[in-house]
Amino acid sequence: MSKALDFLKDELADLAAKGTMLTIRTLEGEQLPRARYDGKDVVNLASNNYLGLAAHPRLKQAAADSAMKYGAGSGAVRSIAGTMTLHRTLEERLAEFKDVESAVLFQSGFSANAGTVAAVLGKEDVIVSDELNHASIIDGARLSRAGIKVFPHKDAAAADALLAEATGARRKLLITDGVFSMDGDIAPLPALVEVAEKHGAIMMIDDAHASGILGPGGHGTVAHFGLQGRVDIQVGTLSKALGTLGGYVAGPKHLYDYLCNRGRPFLFSTSHPPAVCAAALAALDVIAEEPERIERLWSNTRFFKEGLASLGFDTGASETPITPVMAGEEKAAQELAARLWQEGVFCPSIVFPTVPRGKARVRTIVTAAHTEDDLSQALEAFASAGRALGLIA
Repeated sequence: MSKALDFLKDELADLAAKGTMLTIRTLEGEQLPRARYDGKDVVNLASNNYLGLAAHPRLKQAAADSAMKYGAGSGAVRSIAGTMTLHRTLEERLAEFKDVESAVLFQSGFSANAGTVAAVLGKEDVIVSDELNHASIIDGARLSRAGIKVFPHKDAAAADALLAEATGARRKLLITDGVFSMDGDIAPLPALVEVAEKHGAIMMIDDAHASGILGPGGHGTVAHFGLQGRVDIQVGTLSKALGTLGGYVAGPKHLYDYLCNRGRPFLFSTSHPPAVCAAALAALDVIAEEPERIERLWSNTRFFKEGLASLGFDTGASETPITPVMAGEEKAAQELAARLWQEGVFCPSIVFPTVPRGKARVRTIVTAAHTEDDLSQALEAFASAGRALGLIA
């Protein structure tokens, strides 16, 4: 066998030595608040299943019925022969959910961000991006070949200054996450919208971790701040609060038409299986009909945050169900995650390059499906592990 890739062994050894080597757990059943990973039953604080919909009976039934009626797959990309009635229906429902003219499906939230930025911008343009924006935004910006300017996290004044400097740009894009996936804080969207409007820039938001969670009816960050009609592009995902798979881009009809013609992931990836579309439609129904799920999510979030704070943990700037527990160094975060696992709680460590060096943490996400007993058990495990490692008194 060729030894051309043997250098990767050294790279992996270096990751292990630095404490940044990932441990990937395997789920042996449904995505539930108490789940079985690697043969161990644990309180699950690791998933993005915010509303507990991934194993909801209505979603499972909708997926099963759709597979039986329409088949296992679409058989083609959307632009050739793979656009089904279910795709159109889901796009219409997502547009209503986001209170815009149109929404176009992408195969993932990652491809929605990267594909849209790369399609809309070019080398004569400038992108002004928050330093903690998602990797998909960073990759899309690079693919676009536009100039990239990065402003300090949530600093609208710095974004204003960078846009003011971009006098020679053909077009300008100001882009931010709505809820930041590693810190759980919310973008200062009202201030950013004002800045974008001042400079005639396109305003774009990645709302993956806010859709289904923030705002009236869970409609997201734009609705949370009452900014409907003032954000040009909203990216969302089906794989978090909606419990299924995929991404979408919401905005005006001409954006939809353009991405159907120039969005490379749309053009070159097979479309969603019918079962996924049907399950996502069922998820939108459940969100509309059971608003108590969102209320329970936030009640659980408050309970858990208060518990961590009373123990003395540093949870950073979190404002949402994403609650980091800061450990500092990479190995400390790995040790905290390992001790929690031993105590029957699953929340993996998050280390460089996902977060900056020295800011390693375990990231916890509570869901609407957790009970107070689940969360109390998790807090007991945090108390035990945190004291053993000297993270709390």
